[in-house]
Parts: sequence; C-alpha cells; structure tokens
Amino acid sequence: MSQEQIELAAEWIAKSKRLVVFTGAGISTESGLPDFRGPDGVWTRRDKGLPPPKSKPWHSVDPNAAHYAIVELQNLGLLDFLISQNVDNLHLKSGIRPKLLAELHGNTTLMRCLQCDRQMTHEEAGWDQKIFGPGYRTSPSQPHQPQCPYCGGRIISSIVNFGDPLPENELNTALDHSKTCDVFLAVGSSLVVTPAAYMPQMALQAKAKVILLNEGETPFDKAVHIRIHGKAGVILPQIVERVKQLLQSD
Repeated sequence: MSQEQIELAAEWIAKSKRLVVFTGAGISTESGLPDFRGPDGVWTRRDKGLPPPKSKPWHSVDPNAAHYAIVELQNLGLLDFLISQNVDNLHLKSGIRPKLLAELHGNTTLMRCLQCDRQMTHEEAGWDQKIFGPGYRTSPSQPHQPQCPYCGGRIISSIVNFGDPLPENELNTALDHSKTCDVFLAVGSSLVVTPAAYMPQMALQAKAKVILLNEGETPFDKAVHIRIHGKAGVILPQIVERVKQLLQSD
C-alpha cells in the first residue's frame, strides 16, 4: 500500500457517477469471522484435512470499520450499488439500504419464497429453526412448516449452498451494475468464485476504473488499475476520509 494509491483511489471515487462496491469474506475477518481461501480459511483448512477455523457465533458479530466506510460512501451519495458474496448480514446491520445491495449467496437471517421471491426474516416467516431446521432448498419439508405469509408459497433459507442456483434478480441486477459502472471497487475477495468473479471482468470490459483491495493474491492482480494489499478495515476508512476531504474542497 502506498499513499499515492490511496490518493488516486479516493480521487476516482470522489469523481465517480456510478460506483459499484464488491465485497467478499475478507471484509468480515476483522469482525471475527473466517475467510475461505486465506492461509487459515475454511476451504484452505478443509483441503488440508483440518477442521473449520474457530469463530464467534455469527449472530454476535458486529460490522467493522470497513463496513461503515461503505455506509459513508452511501450517505455521501456516491454508492450506486453494493454486491456482496457474504451471508453474514453485516452490510445490512451496518446501515446499507436494502435496495442498494445484492447478496449473491444469501443471508443467514433471511428466508426466501420460491414462488413470489420475497425475502423475510425468520420472525416474519414464523420459522423456528429449532423446530423446522435450517430450511435449505434441499432440506426435506417438515410437517406443518410455515408457508409464505404473502403468497402461500414454499419458503426456504436464502442461503445459497453448493449446487443451488444464485438468486436470479440479485444476480441480474449485480451483472447490470457491473456492466455500467465507472468505478468498481472490490474489497476482500479472492475473485475466484463464479459467476461473481465475472463482475470485475465486466467492469474492465466496460472501461471502468477497477480498484482491488485484498490481502491475498487474486487472478485480477495484474489486470486492475489499482491493486492495494492490506486490511480492509484499515485502508478503506483512509480512502473514504480522503474522499470526504476532496468533496469538501470542491
């Protein structure tokens, strides 16, 4: 990381008209959650025959400085859209408006109706996990399990497991924003899981300026315009603080 990189990233963001932010598990590690492909990540340990890394209970985890930096971009009117691969609910918990967010892999706190595609909390759905289980798409139906309160359809966990289709509306919206943005900021993602990994490529093809902030290596390291190595919770607030200074000086 260099001060010149932070300065240039801040200039691009401050001048952007259609800023898209894309986040992966690396933005949440500083909140106490494990990533997947880092040195001690979930899949890294699995491939070594090791048990998953220990972490806090997900419901007790709070957003960190990186999440709140994105909220500041939203509140400054600069955030056009946020695409996340995370299921930890930390973006919504931090204050991101739902209409600006696509959670491509679902959300641990939300259910989804297969018929009308509405999302709802477990409470809204009347879903008690102790009785009905997690409610994954592949889970067998339980007797007397709740139906969608809006249309009567089958409700399932919004979590996307291996082999499940991604939510169509969120995916299409995320792809559309990636194709039309002028600045694309990827934070905390290894950028290897498809189709999410196609999105920075679409942004590059659309001639957007692409900024990549991640601790580990990615396939896009040499393709992006600015590549910053480091912790999201340390660097992103610095970038946003400089953005605010630039906006005030205009």
